[in-house]
Amino acid sequence: MSNDKPHILLVEDEIHLARGICFNLELENIRVSHVESGEEALERVKFERFDLIILDVMLPGIDGFIVCKKVRELDARVPVLMLTARSDERDRIAGLAGGADDYLTKPFNLDEFLLRVRGMLRRSAWYRPDPIEEGYRFGENQVYLLSYRAKTPQGEIDLTDLEVKMLSLFFQKEGEAIPRKVLLESVWGYASDAETRTLDNFIVRLRKYFEPDPAKPVYFQTVRGVGYRFSRGA
Repeated sequence: MSNDKPHILLVEDEIHLARGICFNLELENIRVSHVESGEEALERVKFERFDLIILDVMLPGIDGFIVCKKVRELDARVPVLMLTARSDERDRIAGLAGGADDYLTKPFNLDEFLLRVRGMLRRSAWYRPDPIEEGYRFGENQVYLLSYRAKTPQGEIDLTDLEVKMLSLFFQKEGEAIPRKVLLESVWGYASDAETRTLDNFIVRLRKYFEPDPAKPVYFQTVRGVGYRFSRGA
């Protein structure tokens, strides 16, 4: 499944600013994923394709300069717009030298910000071809997270956005027991015991897609009293 909307990753730990940016970008018909740390951003870039990354310099943990360099190792072509409260010329040069495509100092004018984003998205579409994607293999299944599809013994299927989020989390935490609360928060954005049926039904669907025998799951395992675990099997 493909999504016609451009997809931006926003890496910003100032929550009020992040909410404002997300709101205004979504008004522009742009899909935004928001994370608050560089570590989270790098995990997302490993498993998802973005049309643009908006990256704050001053982050908890690893800073934006280091994140930008590591992003370039994972994806040499995704455009990066760096945001910073620093106005020092040396910082701007350091950001551009580290692989950023553009640099904007806070506080910034909203109209200018949106113009830069639109321009970077247009340029991204011009020179960035669809990637040759290596699928994530387990058993006789192959999952392509970037292009929202999977090949299974039952045939090729299109994946929904929620299915891709769930599979991405399972692949990142392969072998770990993931609590129900974490799955609900990460995929649906809420955590409530009343919503566990939603999660259970979702797991049933994944088992129908990928398990040789859904009644005896090998890959998507129940961990009683905790949640679920993904394993590639024997």
